[in-house]
Amino acid sequence: MSFSVFLRGVVVTAEKNIRIYYKKAPVIIFGILFPLFMFISFYIGRDIDISRFFPGFLAMTLFFTASSVGPLITPWEKQAGTYERLLSYPVTVSTIILGDVAAGMVFGAFITTLVLTAGLIFLAISVFNIFIMVISVILGCLCFASLGVLLASPSSKAPSNVMMLSSLVRFPLIFISGIFVPLQELGWTGLFLSYLSPLTYLVDIFNACLNGTAMLPLAVDILGLAFFTCIFLVAANLLHKRNLIKGL
Repeated sequence: MSFSVFLRGVVVTAEKNIRIYYKKAPVIIFGILFPLFMFISFYIGRDIDISRFFPGFLAMTLFFTASSVGPLITPWEKQAGTYERLLSYPVTVSTIILGDVAAGMVFGAFITTLVLTAGLIFLAISVFNIFIMVISVILGCLCFASLGVLLASPSSKAPSNVMMLSSLVRFPLIFISGIFVPLQELGWTGLFLSYLSPLTYLVDIFNACLNGTAMLPLAVDILGLAFFTCIFLVAANLLHKRNLIKGL
């Protein structure tokens, strides 16, 4: 397969996912409403500086939006019987996976940009390093969209089962990643757990870009996100191919 055919397959798959799955209820609930309600429940009634916690809220928004599309696509298409038809076209499993990842990236980047723009306008948030901010948003969307596709790898045709697994994996990460409790205030055990979460590195980058404070060097944060992205992409590719061999 030539690169142009491969790239076209990725673009067409991503376009199909965008047209079909962005309007699905699980994507809207877990991708947009959940992080919004989490932030409101944490903020209302507490005398806190919203600018201090805005980087964490922004990272949580990116995390949930980018990872909410992938877990829905594969089980939904297997249940509807369209996954087999998609494989009959001149595409590979890797093409489908990258198309799913691209759809999650676009959704995550779009919603994150809207939230960041609202913060810049209404909350007087400032961006200290625009270049690093843009790079971190793109890399974060790639990382968590890849995580979403990885979570869709179990050979289940019920979207509810995959979304349940997705929730069990994603929800604990927001509590150990410095969103609600800054990394500087965590003990040694909390810090150890936080470094096992890819979301921690994105929160730290956003803190550096928006508040001017960071726990780790920016190079370490970027390398951490890139490391987890590679793991998620490779694991998603291997598991999806293995489950395909086992049967649809």
